Amino acid sequence: MSTQYEVAVIGLGAMGSAAVAHLAARGVKVIGIEAAFPAHALSSSHGDSRLIRLGYFEDPSYVPLLQRAYANWRSMEHRLREQILTITGVLQIGRPDDKIVKGTLASAELHGLASEVLDRGMMLRRFPAFGLDVDDIAVLDPEGGFLRPEAAIFGYLKLAAADGAVLHFGEKVTAIEAGDSSVEIVTDTARYRVGKVVVATGPWIAELVPQLRGLAVPIRQVVAWYQPRDGFVTALGRMPAFIRDEGDAGSFFGFPVIGPDGVKIGKHAHFREEIDPDRPNPPVNTADLALLDDFIARRLPAAAGLRVNAITCRYTMLPSEDFLIDLLPSDPRIVVASPCSGHGFKFTSVVGEILADLALYGETPLPISAFSFAAMESFVKGSASA
Repeated sequence: MSTQYEVAVIGLGAMGSAAVAHLAARGVKVIGIEAAFPAHALSSSHGDSRLIRLGYFEDPSYVPLLQRAYANWRSMEHRLREQILTITGVLQIGRPDDKIVKGTLASAELHGLASEVLDRGMMLRRFPAFGLDVDDIAVLDPEGGFLRPEAAIFGYLKLAAADGAVLHFGEKVTAIEAGDSSVEIVTDTARYRVGKVVVATGPWIAELVPQLRGLAVPIRQVVAWYQPRDGFVTALGRMPAFIRDEGDAGSFFGFPVIGPDGVKIGKHAHFREEIDPDRPNPPVNTADLALLDDFIARRLPAAAGLRVNAITCRYTMLPSEDFLIDLLPSDPRIVVASPCSGHGFKFTSVVGEILADLALYGETPLPISAFSFAAMESFVKGSASA
């Protein structure tokens, strides 16, 4: 005996919780199914803070989605009467020809975004926490800041439940069986007949979408917190969040003091170490700590006090490091969402809206053509022939 719903959302992390909330707000009979519990430690959405910024160096095409995301975050906060997004400014530091500096300026110019270019002397006067090279400059995004991931996920689930969504936790989906008139969701405890399905299972997405095997790759990410040497210059309101371009060594990110653990830093994609999503995260090791300790000593000396915590979480990387948000080519009743690659959380509020659109109408007015299966396959073919 199966229970019938209009839409099922599989995976209630960041994107799934937003999708089920957007669907429920539209009056849809929707069920959300999560194998574990919200913001659990094997997910990609815990650890107190995620960057958000408008001047997007990765590609200016993301900016319209970000503008919608900001509006959606503020609408969510208004309804919850809780702060999720805090504006600190985001300082994007590097040499004039570095990707982060050039890309941020290109996005700001194309979309008419507020930004400020600071030379080394200006940065040292305004933000003395940072250790800088002689030729460093930065682009300050005044609208940048951070989101509270756990609060966002629990907030979306609270809104979804209030609007009538059925939410199941500790229930693992084992199969999606596509029939002629409906789709059957099979779990370890029940079966559900639905019209449409949204699959947003993060590191486990290839289990239910086999087309993504070998393409959606879970990797290990490590972040650490430090009690600062100078609590004045690293305080929230005095130090902005930041991204630092280290050239061939990659990029690092960090936050001012938000909670009791102090300043948080990490390296984007860390060592790009592939992991098995069904096994516990590998523990933090001496190489991880040496990498982060060295960075904070050189680049954020005011924060380089006692390291008080370090944890592992996960990125799920796609080949181009863009997003995948599309209907499954073999069955358009199934919506696939892997919008992460280590920079997706800030888009959660707009991705939820997009997933609701795709599930209900098969399309969205928001610009997502670059995030299709076809675009991903084209990138893979181009990379193979290069």
